[in-house]
Amino acid sequence: MTELLAAITAPDRTVEDIAALPLPEFCRAVTVRKEDIGMFSGMSSADKDPRKSLRVEEVPLPEPGPGEALVAVMASSINYNTVWSSIFEPLPTFGFLERYGRTSPLAARHDLPYHVLGSDLAGVVLRTGQGVNLWKPGDEVVAHCLSVELESADGHDDTMLDPAQRIWGFETNFGGLAEIALVKSNQLMPKPDHLTWEESAAPGLVNSTAYRQLVSRNGAGMKQGDNVLIWGASGGLGSYATQLALAGGANPICVVSSARKAGVCRAMGAEAIIDRSAEGYRFWSDEHTQDPREWKRFGARIRELTGGEDPDIVFEHPGRETFGASVYVARRGGTVVTCASTSGFKHEFDNRYLWMNLKRIIGTHFANYREAWEANRLISKGRIHPTLSRTYPLAETAFAVKDVHDNVHQGKVGVLCLAPEEGLGVRDDEFRERHLPAINRFRTDGGADRDTTH
Repeated sequence: MTELLAAITAPDRTVEDIAALPLPEFCRAVTVRKEDIGMFSGMSSADKDPRKSLRVEEVPLPEPGPGEALVAVMASSINYNTVWSSIFEPLPTFGFLERYGRTSPLAARHDLPYHVLGSDLAGVVLRTGQGVNLWKPGDEVVAHCLSVELESADGHDDTMLDPAQRIWGFETNFGGLAEIALVKSNQLMPKPDHLTWEESAAPGLVNSTAYRQLVSRNGAGMKQGDNVLIWGASGGLGSYATQLALAGGANPICVVSSARKAGVCRAMGAEAIIDRSAEGYRFWSDEHTQDPREWKRFGARIRELTGGEDPDIVFEHPGRETFGASVYVARRGGTVVTCASTSGFKHEFDNRYLWMNLKRIIGTHFANYREAWEANRLISKGRIHPTLSRTYPLAETAFAVKDVHDNVHQGKVGVLCLAPEEGLGVRDDEFRERHLPAINRFRTDGGADRDTTH
């Protein structure tokens, strides 16, 4: 890999140089294995340790098929879907690979006894398959994680409605937590020239998800002046929602779980911040019973921060723990838009507050190519900045996943794959210098010291 790395990072490289490079038969990748599916049986989610299930091992390199590309991965990052994969929740991902493998001979390559994880990357195109014309070897790219077939008419208005859409690196194999990844060419977007490899790899999934959920007409359709309640506003997803709200002229009300995370939101420019731990909100009085008095107390606190107004939009992703409160506090005619359920998939809420007050619940899931492209364009223009708190080497990816599992991170947690150190990959120093104060504000220490024991 040393010769490959030197060749793809050479300043005078050409398309022909990269295309002529001999590729290795194997590369290192972060995997879970089918044989380990039962290792956490009977344990609670909180007690399942990703460091026990995740491996870094040599795997065979796949050949790119029609419409596909091989990318040398300089850096990747951790999303919550990798946490789910690592603890085999809500179900093992090998079922996804088996179903995908039955759809075509090309897809059959994905059905393996190991699963290469990861839904983000920044890197360099190495090879392209037949029918790929826009991208060439040597192109510096980032990847979004939507993998679609587009053989059904349903997906041609919004590719997220394609019945065969999958999340790359979660519902497909050969993801971005590897030295070389396999993607479809319509996952690729230009790498922002002013960012490092690890900064470029951080926004992909979460920035695109937040863009669709909050800004797009397929989500909440945020407008200037909207009050937007954002759960987990300093985290990997919420930090981009906070920035999008500020950039779009809305008023984010940031909900966080510590004073340190509140400081991250202030650094982004948010003023209305609720530290739910310090203020002691307990939306569930026990495992089975919610406490509407806490919803009301929470709603009153929001109105204190907004001059008496309720949220026009509630940006939901925690799920079970917060959903009842979200429905309650949204304004009359307001919108609760949800993309995940990290605290549990079975939501409970009082439907009277929904139907009698004409509120809406909208479900969104990642983003289509156009939405992902627009979200990446905002990064390239310096309007939105990566929120990267800590970066690990590929060999220590399991510790990065444990940080996200335990919610001790702020923003995204990065992984260096082929990049030998942080700070490499900047192509536009002048543009970076202009935006460096903002970039640095979002580069925060990752929080709690990591546990390096098993």
